[in-house]
Amino acid sequence: MNIHKRILIVAIAFLSSVSLFAQTITSKVVDKKTNEPIPYATIQYAENGGVITNEEGIFSFTLDPKLAKLDSIYISSMGYQKIGTAFTSPMDSIIYVEPKALELSSVFISNKNLGIDEIIDNVKDNVDKNYSKDMSHKKLFYRQSNFSDLHKMNIKFKKSTIKEFNKKFIDSVISIIPRKSAYYTEALCDLYGDFDKQKLNIIKGAELYDKSNDGSMEALSEKLEDILKKNVKPNSYLKIKSGWILGTKVQMDSIFDANEEAAEVKSEIEKPNKNEENYFLNYRKSSLQSLLSNMFFQEDSQLNFIDKSGRYKFELIDYTIIDDSSVYIINFEPKRGADFKGTMYVNTQDFAIMRVDYENVKNLRNFGLLGISYHETMYKGKTIFVKGADGKYSVRYIEKTTGNVFGVDRPLKIIEKNKFVKGRRKQNELSLGLDIGAGETSKYEVVVFDSQPITEGEYESSKENKSIKPQYLSKYDPEFWKGYNIIEPNTAIKQFTAIEGES
Repeated sequence: MNIHKRILIVAIAFLSSVSLFAQTITSKVVDKKTNEPIPYATIQYAENGGVITNEEGIFSFTLDPKLAKLDSIYISSMGYQKIGTAFTSPMDSIIYVEPKALELSSVFISNKNLGIDEIIDNVKDNVDKNYSKDMSHKKLFYRQSNFSDLHKMNIKFKKSTIKEFNKKFIDSVISIIPRKSAYYTEALCDLYGDFDKQKLNIIKGAELYDKSNDGSMEALSEKLEDILKKNVKPNSYLKIKSGWILGTKVQMDSIFDANEEAAEVKSEIEKPNKNEENYFLNYRKSSLQSLLSNMFFQEDSQLNFIDKSGRYKFELIDYTIIDDSSVYIINFEPKRGADFKGTMYVNTQDFAIMRVDYENVKNLRNFGLLGISYHETMYKGKTIFVKGADGKYSVRYIEKTTGNVFGVDRPLKIIEKNKFVKGRRKQNELSLGLDIGAGETSKYEVVVFDSQPITEGEYESSKENKSIKPQYLSKYDPEFWKGYNIIEPNTAIKQFTAIEGES
């Protein structure tokens, strides 16, 4: 037996022994008065470690045996009494939490009479002091949910000199293309770095989707390729004409590249290729970089309600409690063409935004060019921060949902030409009219379980496992993440089953 196999066996045995002694806790946090689930509650089991309940109030995590000296986990949520619950005995399946009454007279001293403009000025003045931008090692769980909806698919058959490319074939193509699809991906990761540079080590990952959709498109692609091979002559080449646009696909792309807005739309529409080397790592890393770079305190962030506060109207509407800290509840909305409305929860003592909920009030992008349209219709989410031992806040939870619609309404011609044959160069032609409309929604969730400061040297010595590949699941498997800390899936994920079943 070679040394690599021995190491693998020892590692598996070690991990198996850890899971035998580790205690997994699963429960639901509920409002004692209303019996409603409490979403996004913080479940803390270590000084810098914890999880978040999902939108249905459910949480699950596995305690590391070395943390057994702790006698409680602590549950806190905005507006509720923070409670400690022993984990040495079996946890209740439902944990009830009492809403906490806020006595303003005992909470506020000098800050209770501040006006809204003064509060916002204090928030801006304390941003650099309140939020950690230093190097860190974050243990996190990443989930992405993508939903596609092909709501219009009209292809008008006009002409074809290739007998296989007939109206019957075009109709069969339309019937094969899936109208709706869902794709979920999950990854447990170590993220090293700061907001400017990161290294990602993926410990384990999964993809949950219906392979039959991919299979039907793959079969269609093979069929098209076979027809072209049989009918296109040696030395021939294909040209694409769409409307008055002449030339090859490269020339068509140049229209997008020549227009800055069109180039951005093109990059939004194009999907990463799953067959690319390091696809799973690179796409997760890119998504995390995008999420982190759009924190409201980051330079040039789309969420500019603090940086460009003059464009927004703010209103102090109430007070509440988060993690035993009194907070202002402040609504914001555009007053001069800004893009977002929402609510932020500001600590009354250090003026840190501990949580922000936001959503766009108008399309963030509207693009139309030569029968191609693109609209960015949705950009909403929430971010929750937690205060560390150093007095600075770091991200505990990110939720972000984006949505767009895309359309094509134009003619399309595919022409075979050959300059090595006698007579005219045009050999074959396929002419169609396209009227296609599609929409896509993407939801991102990131839970940071633990965050520890690291040095520049520790960052440089950290490694990325570039060969990592996700495991395919045709349906939700509760055993897949057993023994790992994740945010519990919602009902939609738990109920997802691919048509292909267990294949």
